[in-house]
Amino acid sequence: MNARRIVFTSPDVVELLDFEFDASDLASDEIALKTHYSLISAGTELACLRGLEGWARLPFTPGYAACGEIIATGDGVSGYAPGDMVFAYTGHVSHARTNRLYAHLPEGLDPKLAPFTRMAAVSITALRVSEAELGDPVAVLGLGLVGNLAAQLFTLAGCEVIGIDVSPRRRELAHLCGVKHVVDGADDVVAAVSELTAGEMCPTVVEATGVPAVAEKAALLAGKLGEVILLGSPRGEYQANLTEFLNHIHLWGKCVTFKGAHEWRYPVHKDPGGFTKHSLPRNIEILLGLIAEGRLQVAPLLTHVLPPSECAAAYAGLRDKRDEYVGVIFDWTTA
Repeated sequence: MNARRIVFTSPDVVELLDFEFDASDLASDEIALKTHYSLISAGTELACLRGLEGWARLPFTPGYAACGEIIATGDGVSGYAPGDMVFAYTGHVSHARTNRLYAHLPEGLDPKLAPFTRMAAVSITALRVSEAELGDPVAVLGLGLVGNLAAQLFTLAGCEVIGIDVSPRRRELAHLCGVKHVVDGADDVVAAVSELTAGEMCPTVVEATGVPAVAEKAALLAGKLGEVILLGSPRGEYQANLTEFLNHIHLWGKCVTFKGAHEWRYPVHKDPGGFTKHSLPRNIEILLGLIAEGRLQVAPLLTHVLPPSECAAAYAGLRDKRDEYVGVIFDWTTA
């Protein structure tokens, strides 16, 4: 059948192109999906669009957060049938095939909100690797989708979250989503965090921007024996005094630990024996439930619902109007 997909054809060039989709030869563990909505992951996809990611060689079809209707299943698929609505790790395409990481939408969940589950699945990794406990102050650097959702998840876990961002709009959205404290990243952040924590600073600091310069300074916000969690994927060249950076971690009695929190550290399948507690499917099911119950707020983050034909404008907005474009969904039901 004729289908459509968004393609980065060359650096900074986005097109909506036709392709031929065939679901007649599904593997036994595959499903075929008619996409309803897909969400742009701005940091990763803009880097791919600029040609900065070696794993995404152009031309490249972006995207990894979608939901839609199953139109066919392989012989070995159980528990899913044509007509079911599912969230899936699939891209900006009208039709897709996949054999992993999909889950039923909970009853009553607005399908436009379901793709945000993927960004929350990135964010929850920070909570999973953290030693933060009930009542602990936690600083989150960067309040884009990943940072906002991480701040919400730590809040749900009973932490006193301090969200930090230079954007007034993103700070406002964090407040709307239940983050108690927000700090202007352009101010003296160390002084602000010190005041909010009575000088003790934070046992946990989450770096959610992916900006190396921000990560370098993150240890300044950590308290004694604290941890800095690298949630955002670092991008771009950055030069700094490595000795000074290491001293912030090692000296002055702080002994700060840095932790990587990439989403793919967890298995893509549940452990049937139950020996491995966390997995991506388990995270997905939990997050879908939290969104459906309204405990994890994503509706305030949805700023644009656009037809795929406006893909070039969508990426331009995310690049040039960061305060205005936050959560951008493609509506494939109009394609």
